[in-house]
Amino acid sequence: MQLTKLLLQSYFSLILVSRKPLVAAIDGHALGGGLEIAMCCHARISTPNAKLGLPELHLGIIPGFGGTQRLPRLVGLAKSLEMMLTAKSVNGKEALDLGLVDAIVSPSQLLDAACKWALDIWEHKKPWNIASLYRTDKLESLDEAREILKLAREQALRISPNLYHPLAFVDVVEEGIVSGPRAGLIKEYETFEVLIRSGTCKALVHIFLSRRGTTKIPGVTDLGLVPRHVKKVAILGGELMGSEIATVFLLSNYYVILKEVNDKVLEAGIHRIKANLQRRTNKGKLSQAKFVQALSLLKGTLDYETFRDVDMVIEAVTEDLTLKQKIFMDLEKYCAPHCILASNTSIDLNLIGEKIKSQDRIIGAHFFSPAYVMPLLEIVRTQKTSSQVIVDLLDVGKKIKKTPVVVRNCTGFAVNRMFFPCTQAALLLVEHGADIYCIDSAFAKFGMAMGPFRLCDLIGLDVAMATEVSDKIYKSTLIPLMQQDKRLGETTQKGFYLYDERHKVKPDPEIKKYIEKAREISGVSIDPKLAKLSDKDIVEMILFPSINEACRLLAECIVVKAADLDIASVMGMGFPPYRGGTIYWADTLGSKYICSRLNGWARMYGNFFKPCDSLVEKASRGVPLSGMTDPAKPRL
Repeated sequence: MQLTKLLLQSYFSLILVSRKPLVAAIDGHALGGGLEIAMCCHARISTPNAKLGLPELHLGIIPGFGGTQRLPRLVGLAKSLEMMLTAKSVNGKEALDLGLVDAIVSPSQLLDAACKWALDIWEHKKPWNIASLYRTDKLESLDEAREILKLAREQALRISPNLYHPLAFVDVVEEGIVSGPRAGLIKEYETFEVLIRSGTCKALVHIFLSRRGTTKIPGVTDLGLVPRHVKKVAILGGELMGSEIATVFLLSNYYVILKEVNDKVLEAGIHRIKANLQRRTNKGKLSQAKFVQALSLLKGTLDYETFRDVDMVIEAVTEDLTLKQKIFMDLEKYCAPHCILASNTSIDLNLIGEKIKSQDRIIGAHFFSPAYVMPLLEIVRTQKTSSQVIVDLLDVGKKIKKTPVVVRNCTGFAVNRMFFPCTQAALLLVEHGADIYCIDSAFAKFGMAMGPFRLCDLIGLDVAMATEVSDKIYKSTLIPLMQQDKRLGETTQKGFYLYDERHKVKPDPEIKKYIEKAREISGVSIDPKLAKLSDKDIVEMILFPSINEACRLLAECIVVKAADLDIASVMGMGFPPYRGGTIYWADTLGSKYICSRLNGWARMYGNFFKPCDSLVEKASRGVPLSGMTDPAKPRL
């Protein structure tokens, strides 16, 4: 039985019994099964820039064709665990240093070199290496291995406390180290068979495929348009978001012009950009040479004269409609006709551009803070935005390593509209007796990157409440009261939490007085039930209004498809990817359940929780939220 499983698990092992030497020639990407095939061969030759790795854990599974057993024997246990747990790939040069490949050559020489290597093995000019499955020269001693495996488990629990498959992976590797590679192969097969059927795997595969689909826009990307080359980008505004966006483009080798209104604020903006780059250098993510190179691409200005040859402008000034309208009128005068006129706003783009003629060039380029870390780029089109401009910005998004989601223009756009109700629901819970820090803790346990109050502090309380993106809001005075005392979050070192100079965070007992004052103004009394909510109820009571708003977005055709909202939630707001995104997670619970809970809360706490017509309709039919509301309605 075990032998049958072994043969089914790794038909790649047939390579081992080949009487002819097999040499893997590796160029491009050898990821997952591709690398597992290569590791079965008698030798491996790579190009310098090839990418090699086993990223299966990012899909909720483990390598299924012997990778868990062969990689440790080729590069050592510690390095192999790091590569597989983090899904980190290495290039050809790194692979040679690790012993994963035997030589590196240029792409033009690759096939000839691989053939010659195979002939040299056949003619005994090179050794017929021991099969990778049975090598032990790179493995640590058993005592060292046990310590390494212990540390790997601790790392997996710390990074992914809600996930089973990283721990299962470590168990599989350990089986091979302790009981031998054939026992390891059997356990690998058995574990793979369980994991590939798991909900986690299905959710992560959904995210993987949905991410690849965000760049396919019907009626735009199928027109055969070629993206224009963007070389120089101008950023208006050097405050938090403007400086972060400038950092993004500098890191991708774009020439960047930063415009401000006077020397003092311009100098402050450039200082922020330098600090952003320096942080990456301090963390080892940017070499000193690249730090210097990035700064050499930056130029500051106080006027529009240098804008005449820029290819794209991104406006990132304060959320003031009159100011933005004036800026876009100036941009139309100074920028070349081909220049893309983009805004990082959450204000309706039609209002921003209503006073200019070139409305086909206006587009939203909505980044998320910190922009040089967060992977999402929300691209916002109006009815007049040209398809060429959309294609151009999609290409720019790819080059700056962002995942784009194209949405239709509306106040707040898709991501802010979808998650604004989360903040509102959290404020409602607090005013009715729930604890701020218990709410954030429940979100952390659920798998969110951070809770709603910690997120408000990060983006700034002034930004969090700058735009009302829906008329379905809960009117809380808590944040306005905090704003009056200059408690704006991390930037002022006081918000819902306290922050020191190193951005270390701790709860603030003084927040209670603001909650009591807000409660008094709102005329709200403490509800004992809300003060004792379970973590599950906290999460649902805060996230279900977000799902309700997502249903409105789908009904209004603000996005191309429901999966785009899943990507937006994961990459823009820190929703756990192993839950598949907001809509995917909602569908695992069922529209009837969500609608029922919202109706119950609406009866107790008002219309803020009232389910929208689209959700009610889907619940009545018991259909998933990801289905189209009206197939006859034109999509984006």
